[in-house]
Amino acid sequence: MQNRTFADLVAGGWCRLAFEPFRTGVEICWLEKGANDEAPSLALLKYAPGARVPRHLHRGLETVVVLEGAQADEAGEYRKGAVVLNPAGSEHSVWSAKGCVVLIHWTRAVLILGETRS
Repeated sequence: MQNRTFADLVAGGWCRLAFEPFRTGVEICWLEKGANDEAPSLALLKYAPGARVPRHLHRGLETVVVLEGAQADEAGEYRKGAVVLNPAGSEHSVWSAKGCVVLIHWTRAVLILGETRS
């Protein structure tokens, strides 16, 4: 397997990457998608202004780096340059009032708690 490089990703290179729908108001660009929910994944998330991700449980460590804008949860707001570590067993919901782009790494997939499916 060969290493992959994402040139200037943190400095705005993410703008040249393709995103796809992920959740209402949130798009995703998979940099490395785990083979299943137990495998790690790395992605970029792009939040439209006002977008939210419902309350969820972290089944593994989630690491977030805010590349543009600001992301918030119940503990506060995290602006460009912030690094947020959400340990296994923690829960929160996430939103962005004005929109943002984050680099996110999950060691295991999260479990959505605050949403019902029809």
